[in-house]
Amino acid sequence: MEDPEENTVESASERRSGTIQSVSIATRFLTTLANAEQELALGEVARRAETGRSTAHRYLQSLVKEGLARQDPETGLYDLGPTALHIGIGALRRVDAVEIAARHMKALTHDYAMSGGVAIWTDRGPTLVRWYKSAFFSINPLALGDILPIDNTACGLVFQAFLPKQRIDAARKQQPSHFRGTAPGRAMLDAVREAGWAEMTSHLLSNVTGQAVPIFDAQGEIVCAVTTVTDLGQLRAPEDREALLRESCRINAATGGKAFVQQQKQ
Repeated sequence: MEDPEENTVESASERRSGTIQSVSIATRFLTTLANAEQELALGEVARRAETGRSTAHRYLQSLVKEGLARQDPETGLYDLGPTALHIGIGALRRVDAVEIAARHMKALTHDYAMSGGVAIWTDRGPTLVRWYKSAFFSINPLALGDILPIDNTACGLVFQAFLPKQRIDAARKQQPSHFRGTAPGRAMLDAVREAGWAEMTSHLLSNVTGQAVPIFDAQGEIVCAVTTVTDLGQLRAPEDREALLRESCRINAATGGKAFVQQQKQ
């Protein structure tokens, strides 16, 4: 029996939606190969893509022909092809992590009682390159262009956890001791590194909490940090405290970086 997925006649639903079903199905196979930890056999591709073997075989052979997939001539296993890799590299070249993070942070501060933005690392320490004030949260000690204390902010802790020590030490010399704070111990940085999250309360202002999460590129290197300043009493629900962590997962997905598993903060 002919697989309905293989029907090449454009369906009425396709015409109405303006989409082509075969492209969607092919993308499903490409995504399966991209998410695989190694080369896959035909049956495994079909299982993960939730299609029949015959459909998987036809689509994979078409993808191989176009260079989007490749098949090992000896083992018969499938993997991404050179054309797919070329497309991926092209996409990476167009990724601007700061701009991606900025869009998400602007939306976050619009929806929650927190101000926030994006910080990059400079030779003087964490520096705010995007900052959005919340309409719900009036106490806002930070502004665009501000340099943050290395040791006395959540943002500083995040950068310390994921940058080489020599870069941190060089910037620490640029900040006066009364400004930068007290250097964290190894256990604290290990905890930040494991959780991908830092939070400090009453460090700059009484009862005000700062949070920060790293944003990575496709090579796993930190390119910026997203950070918020929050009066926890202004949040509508306890889970709102984790809004930044949830948003960072979406940002890291867009930049090709590592998204940490959300953990309930006590």
